[in-house]
Amino acid sequence: MPKIQEKFNLTGRAAVVTGGVGLLGTEFCRTLAEAGAAVAVVDLNAEKAAAVAADLTKSGYRAIGVPADITQPESVAAMVRQVLAAFGRLDILVNSAALDPKFDPDAVAKGIAPGNFEEYPLDLWNAALNVNLTGAFLVTQACVKQMLAQGKKGSIINICSTYGLNGPDQRIYRKADGTQPAFKPVFYTVTKAGIVGFTKYLAAYYMATEIRVNMLTPGGVFNNHDETFAKNYSAKTILGRMAHKDEMNGALLFLASDASSYMTGNNVVVDGGWTAW
Repeated sequence: MPKIQEKFNLTGRAAVVTGGVGLLGTEFCRTLAEAGAAVAVVDLNAEKAAAVAADLTKSGYRAIGVPADITQPESVAAMVRQVLAAFGRLDILVNSAALDPKFDPDAVAKGIAPGNFEEYPLDLWNAALNVNLTGAFLVTQACVKQMLAQGKKGSIINICSTYGLNGPDQRIYRKADGTQPAFKPVFYTVTKAGIVGFTKYLAAYYMATEIRVNMLTPGGVFNNHDETFAKNYSAKTILGRMAHKDEMNGALLFLASDASSYMTGNNVVVDGGWTAW
């Protein structure tokens, strides 16, 4: 029986991380690389994907940057071909790419409070569904074919959100003077809740294989948020603060590695206790 440290070792495996240049995506790429995996940094931004991969390579790891539009089947297929050409295999998929709402500074002037459900634009709703759900569908569909071909074994990790488990508490977006210039938009909860169903479906579908499908659900990660928001958010967590960007890495490695070999269809929540009360 291997020692516990050996179960976390990813040497000889290849990983695809979509949204690989994002705040968490970059962390995930480095975590997998440090554990021994060859890593494909996949992102719509080709220049940034190449830069993240170059940084890993300079650190002595094996990595490539791969540009891809995950909403386009042809682009996704080309991405998988590039990964296989570079690494010869594909063992781990992290579906981290997603539209996370950023507030339009002109929205209030237009009479639309950012995220306001009654006025939320259809085009933004459709765009989010296309990236957050259809993108995950297309990438998983393309990558799992290789996992099946090389022995019906692999680990797929879908990045969810506490807002996919619970409705957003819109009060945390209020300013100190009581005004509320922003709301978390409807699409974020809907698409992240969809990831929950997607994960459970795939885990059950691949029951006769060693392809495991799980979720990682981060809580709020601090990223230069304004003081009022950070204070409001932190007050809702048991640990009393937002997460640091590296605090999802342990859970990510656990799910990617053999340390979680008896786990599928499940969700690892790393939220400082947000959903515990």
